[in-house]
Parts: sequence; structure tokens; C-alpha cells
Amino acid sequence: MKAVILAAGKGTRMRELTAELPKPMLRVHGKPILEHIVEGLKAAGIHEFCIITGWCADVVESYFGDGSKWGVHIQYARQIVQDGTGKAPELAKAFIGASPFVLTYGDILVKPETYARMIHRYNEGHFSGVVTVIGSEDVTKGGLFFFNEKFELAHLVEKPSPKQLEELSAQGWLKSGETAWYNAGIYIFRPSLFEFTAKLEKSPRDEYELTDAISALIKTHHPLAGLKIEGRWVDVRDPEVLATLEQQQN
Repeated sequence: MKAVILAAGKGTRMRELTAELPKPMLRVHGKPILEHIVEGLKAAGIHEFCIITGWCADVVESYFGDGSKWGVHIQYARQIVQDGTGKAPELAKAFIGASPFVLTYGDILVKPETYARMIHRYNEGHFSGVVTVIGSEDVTKGGLFFFNEKFELAHLVEKPSPKQLEELSAQGWLKSGETAWYNAGIYIFRPSLFEFTAKLEKSPRDEYELTDAISALIKTHHPLAGLKIEGRWVDVRDPEVLATLEQQQN
């Protein structure tokens, strides 16, 4: 198992905090968000990393170097054009080779044991990957994932509109009183993912969307196991979230 971390974006919602730093290098409890992620993945037994850099790439690359300080091996690929999450993993294609890999964004913090639970779930069957989710009663927050009785991904809708939410209820995907499952942005994939990212077309947001590739996977009967994240899950999206994290215990 290898790991690919997407750390190319500027993080404009962080305003002046990312004027000279990529968002994954902002510090939480004295060390960069990205370092927490690397250490958590290493604790799960992963030692081969590819970090996708972009904005202020030198800051990331000079800090982590070859990874030897952390007892891992790190290489880098630069995303020159910020054209969405669907194409970014392709930059690590040669690094991945034939290996399954964890794919995570460089600004999502979870408890370190989450990564080990993901690998365990992946090994429970012959899956093409694992998608992680968080549960909520609010159905308006982001990408909705729907699962079958084995908790394998059956359907997804990226940021549904009010009309789409009505349709999902009418079709039986959304049921009143049941937990809605949101995409938590941490995955395991086989290299077969690239068969589908290669065919992506830009979304209405003028970006290549990873979730479009995931939709194509499940439509062609590639089984994707679901895993609910236990405990901490934080999308470090703005200065307010960062400030709250600083006030919390590790």
C-alpha cells in the first residue's frame, strides 16, 4: 500500500494565511497539517508517499525532503494547472505502478487509526477501493454517498441541488430519519482508477471531478467498500476551523 496526498491548492479561504504557504503547511499543535497526515499514514504501515504539490511547492518539498526524517520515502509531482481533483492523482501514476494506494487531501485531519481501519476494510473483500464517509442529518452539506446492505457504494450525488434532493427522496435513496452519508475525502483505490480518470470531461465548474470517476467505477460494477470515520474528522477549510483546532487537545 502506498499513499498519494493532494497538496497543490492555495486555499484561498485562508486569506492572508496562505499568501506564502500552501494550506497543508499551516500548523496545528506546532506542526503542519501535512505532517500529521504523513505520521498517521506511517503508523498504518505506509512508507511510500507521493505528494502532489502546486502552490508554493518549494515550501512542502524543502520541509519534507525525501522523507527520511520521518522514516518514509517521499517523492513529488507538481500540478501546474489547477484543473480539479480528477486529474491530480494521474500525476502519481508511475509512482503507484500496480499498488493499491490511499488517496487523501492535504487538509483533512482524522485520528491516525482511521488509516489502519481503511486498510483493514479494504482487505475484507476483493474491492476496487474504499470510500470514507461521515454521517449527518443535514442533507445539504456536500457530496452524498448511498450504500447497499453490505455498505458498498451504490450511488452518489455531488453537492445535490434542492431539486435533486427531491428526486433522491422520490427514488428512495433519501429516507426521512435515516443518516445521510457524506464523502469524507479519504480513499483507497486500485490503479484501475486511472482507466476512469483518463475519460473524464470537465464538470459545470470547469474542473475534472474525482467523484465523476468514482461514479463511473460503480456503474461498471467495481465494488467500493464504505467506511464510517470514527472520532475526529476536520476539513481545515478556513481560519475559524484552524483556530478551533488550536484550542483543542490532540
